[in-house]
Amino acid sequence: MRADTWPLFVGRFQPFHRGHLAMVKLLLEEHSGVRFGVGSSQHKDTEKNPFSFEERAEMIRSTMEKEGFEDYEIVAIEDLHNDELWVNRVADLVPDLQVVYSNDPLTVRLLEEKGFDVRIMPLVRRDSLSGTEVRKRMLEDGEWEALVPPPVRDILIEIGGPERIRRIGERTSDTHENQ
Repeated sequence: MRADTWPLFVGRFQPFHRGHLAMVKLLLEEHSGVRFGVGSSQHKDTEKNPFSFEERAEMIRSTMEKEGFEDYEIVAIEDLHNDELWVNRVADLVPDLQVVYSNDPLTVRLLEEKGFDVRIMPLVRRDSLSGTEVRKRMLEDGEWEALVPPPVRDILIEIGGPERIRRIGERTSDTHENQ
C-alpha cells in the first residue's frame, strides 16, 4: 500500500536521465506523489551545471507527462554555501517534508542531522547511467540519447544541449591551458 506522502527527491538532474526515471517509478510504488528538489538551481552554463533550472524543470515535466504521472511538484533549491542555512531553506521550501531521498553523502548527513527521515536511493547502473556520463558522452560526441527518456532527448536537441556542453568544455579547457 502506498503512503499518502510526497517525498523530496533531491538531485541536480543535469540532465534528467533514465536512472532518475527508474527511481521515480520506485518512489511512486511507495508514495502517492513526489517532489523534485532541483539542486544548484541558480547555476547554468557551467561544466557541472550546464542546464538552467527552467530547462531541467521542463525535462522533468515532459517526462512525467509522457509517463502519465500527475502527482509531482518541482522545487528550486539554490546552493547557499552554508550548510545550516541550506537545510533551513529546504525545510522552508517544503514545510510538510517527512521523507527525503538522495544519494549525495553531504545532503544525507545534513538532512539526517536536522531530523528528517533520509533514505538512500537504490543505485540504478550508477557507473554507466549518471548525469556525468550523459554530459561526458555529449562532450565527446558519443552516444548519449539512449541514456535519457525520449522527452528529455527532444528537449536537449531543441536547446542545443550537446553543442552547449562542447562549448563549455572548450571554454573550460582554454581556461585551464591559460593558467
